[in-house]
Amino acid sequence: MPVTANSIITPQAVKSASAVCTAAKTTYNDSTNAVKILTAGASGSVLYGLKAAPRATVTATQLQLYRSPDNGTTMYLVNSALMAAYTMAQTTAAPVTDFGYTETSPLRLGATDTLWVAIGVALAGGVAFDGQYEDL
Repeated sequence: MPVTANSIITPQAVKSASAVCTAAKTTYNDSTNAVKILTAGASGSVLYGLKAAPRATVTATQLQLYRSPDNGTTMYLVNSALMAAYTMAQTTAAPVTDFGYTETSPLRLGATDTLWVAIGVALAGGVAFDGQYEDL
């Protein structure tokens, strides 16, 4: 959406983003084994939350978040979190790993940005990522 200089840009739509990663990403400068989770809106976006949960028994695993200004050609590692080892069982709650973004501490995205997620250890069942963001 076109904007006027010196005008306040307010969020236009609340959105959610989801992705599942299964392959290990062991390089940190390309999109190999990364999964695109969102594309910023025409005037940019604001990410208010990003969490990940295992979908199977998992060893300690690095979770990775990348920003790309050109849809995956150039990748920048902007955050990571450690998912603790967990044995999936019907009698326990699967742990959720939080990347730390909130309404008071969001990740701001430019109009051409895409966000990508990845895991450092392969997991056939995968790790599910869930994000909440708003387009500006």
